[in-house]
Amino acid sequence: MPKMKTHKGAKKRFSITAKGKVRRLKAGKSHILTKKSSKRKRNLRRPTTVKTNGEAKNLKRLLQA
Repeated sequence: MPKMKTHKGAKKRFSITAKGKVRRLKAGKSHILTKKSSKRKRNLRRPTTVKTNGEAKNLKRLLQA
């Protein structure tokens, strides 16, 4: 049986925390920034975790090497 390969697209966008949660960056920080408030843009900088268990499970499967 061949080894599972890491999904390179997922590897570039997500990471696993020490406790096993999936970290992601927030969307909406690339363009049309003039109409967004400074507070909103500042909050978009910080990473967050994937909330739904199903999505997190799928992402972990893609990220396993």
